[in-house]
Amino acid sequence: MNATALIAEDEPLLARALQAELAHAWPGLNVVAVVGDGEAAVAQALALRPDVLWLDIRMPGQSGLEAAAELAEEWPDDQPFPALVFVTAFDAYAVQAFEAQAVDYLLKPVQPGRLRLTVQRVQAVLEQRRPASGVLDATLAQLRSLLQDPGAQPGSERLQVIPASVGQNVRMVPVAEVLAFEAADKYVRVLLAQDEVLIRTPLKELMPRLDPAVFWQVHRGTVVRADAIESVSRTEAGRMNLRLRGRPEAFAVSRLHAERFRAM
Repeated sequence: MNATALIAEDEPLLARALQAELAHAWPGLNVVAVVGDGEAAVAQALALRPDVLWLDIRMPGQSGLEAAAELAEEWPDDQPFPALVFVTAFDAYAVQAFEAQAVDYLLKPVQPGRLRLTVQRVQAVLEQRRPASGVLDATLAQLRSLLQDPGAQPGSERLQVIPASVGQNVRMVPVAEVLAFEAADKYVRVLLAQDEVLIRTPLKELMPRLDPAVFWQVHRGTVVRADAIESVSRTEAGRMNLRLRGRPEAFAVSRLHAERFRAM
């Protein structure tokens, strides 16, 4: 079977080794790009539309899982989503998670026998895939499960108050008053009913300290208070938007998180 692939691996020697092993295990695979970080993986994958993504879990900046989640949100509706293979150093918990979610993985250093098995699995997926609204439901479910707890530590305290700089002062914002958090360039907008403040703490660092029953992630860069959601609508293009009580703007709901809003 002929196919195209992208490799995202921040260690050049390991990237070359994987590419060399793939040349033996899958002669019909054309590696169209090799990148060293998650941001480049997203950009190149959207530009080149490969059939398979080999993503290192730990990379500078954006992880392999985060890159896959962003691609799930940005991938064109009329194109089949790539088959995903995650590459990781040995971690019993990670391996168990990938096995349970049926997301294929490779342990470093890559073993030829294990790689051949992965190639067989990927080829079987490619033979069956179709556009299906741009992203396979199974892939979305896998990513949701793997991303649902972004690093919270057992016993960590929930955030109660957010210190935010306002001019020369520090405003203490009760989390109970927050309607949404929205990533914006180097800041996070903390949206309240009447106004907003900006903080520098990245959203992915805030999320482990927020109660997931209270705050729902609805997009890669947006977290909203669940009981403040007033309505959810679908655009002509089939995408979802939601509105919050007390806020004028609409918030996009990504395909990765749209499952929350299916009618019961």
